[in-house]
Formats: sequence, C-alpha cells, structure tokens
Amino acid sequence: MQWVDPPGARLAYHDLPGRDPVCVFLHGLGASSSADFTEISGLRPLLPYRRLLVDFLGFGFSDRPQGFSYTLDDHAQSIICLLKHLGLSHRSCVIIGHSMGGAVAITLAATAETRFAGIVVAEGNLDPGGGIVSRPVSEQTEEAFLKGGYDRFRQVLAAHPHTEPYAASVRVAAPLALYRSAVSLKEGTVPSMRDRLASLPLPRTFVFGEKSLPDPDETWLAQQGVTVDVIPSAGHNMMHENPAAFADVVAQAVKRSDVGACS
Repeated sequence: MQWVDPPGARLAYHDLPGRDPVCVFLHGLGASSSADFTEISGLRPLLPYRRLLVDFLGFGFSDRPQGFSYTLDDHAQSIICLLKHLGLSHRSCVIIGHSMGGAVAITLAATAETRFAGIVVAEGNLDPGGGIVSRPVSEQTEEAFLKGGYDRFRQVLAAHPHTEPYAASVRVAAPLALYRSAVSLKEGTVPSMRDRLASLPLPRTFVFGEKSLPDPDETWLAQQGVTVDVIPSAGHNMMHENPAAFADVVAQAVKRSDVGACS
C-alpha cells in the first residue's frame, strides 16, 4: 500500500513482475482491480509484462477517507502519486481502464504532464450523464444514498446471482466513495472524456463486449483513429465473461503501444 493525498490515506495495489511496458489496471464503479483483473493478469499473453492492479481509494483493499472527493480528477491524481512512488515513467505505462476506470484512464492520460505509452478503454464512459449504475445512484442525494440507497442497491444485486463477482466488490466498497464517484461520472469532465480521448496523442484502444453491440460509438471511435476491439460472447463485464479473449486484446494493445517511448 502507498500513502497518498489526503494525508493518512493508503492506496492498495498488486505489483506483478515483468518487463515494460507496465500494464496499469483501473477498475469500474463499485468494483476493484483486486477482483476484476487477477485472473487475466495471470494468463499467458500478459505474463511477460509488469502488471499493476490498483484499487481506487474507497474500493477494494484501499482506504476509505471521509475527506476525499472521489472525483475522476482526484482518482487520476492518486494514480499519478502511486506511479511516482514506484518510480515509473508515464512513458513506460499502458493504462487499462474498465467502465469508470476507463473514464479515469482518459482523465489521467489527458492531464498528466508527460504522455503514456498507450491507453485501453473497456466500455468506459465517454459522455456526462452516467451509466446503468452511476445514473440511479447519483440521482439520489448523498444523505439519502448513505441512509438507505446503498443498502437497497446491494439488495438488488443480491437478488440476481449473475451479478457476482461485482456484487461482492460492492459489498466492501465505501458507500460514500460509490456515491461521489457516481456523481462525478454523471457530471463528466471539461473537456469531455469523448473529446479528450479523440485528441490524445498516443495509441488508443476501445474495447466492446459483443453483447453490448450495436453501439454508434463503434463507428465514431474508428473515425477518430482509435483501434476498436470486440470481445466475443461477452458483455460489459468482459474480463469475467471471456477472460482469455480480454487478455489477448489487452496484450495486442500493449504491443501496439508506443514502445519507442518506453526505451
């Protein structure tokens, strides 16, 4: 674990050995990299690379500071703090973000002082308004969500066994972190995540689950020069539904990264 701002908060991560570029995995809203990326990080296509599985503050094994904003910007800054602690150059890292983690990845790549080797966004939020989880959460007041909304959300997940292992991650997520992160997703960023992704001067990959298609962004992304990959027989939770294919897609994106910048 690494101490980050605010003082006294510790960010948890798994650091698996390998060569550059480093694969930095960022999870979705309510989830954790500890749960979402453990299996794929152990599959053959990714074994040669150093893999960093990070739990955002408020989620997984990380601390849950009451004074943290849990915005996309501040989540991104906590990752910058971690990379600095580990002595990692941004140019040696490929950022892989799923769902909310994709939005943080875009924010991170757009605001960092130096460019990353590449970015992989797996069905990440591109526009304000939130998604299937963040929208109903953020439409409540913070007080209402903390008093009863979080428990109701957990009950809905418990009633649908197919939501595991996501439901397990939600059970250990801090309600405040879940709520404030959802609000930040709904509000979006300026410039928008979509505009930021379109203008990033680095290799970019966007990943869809086959069951999530058709999606109009598939064409738009290709027009922006973004590599679009599709995980067969999978939906939004592609890393659990087809981990082998997801690992293959990530490994191919890593090979397309700006390896010259990593030397």
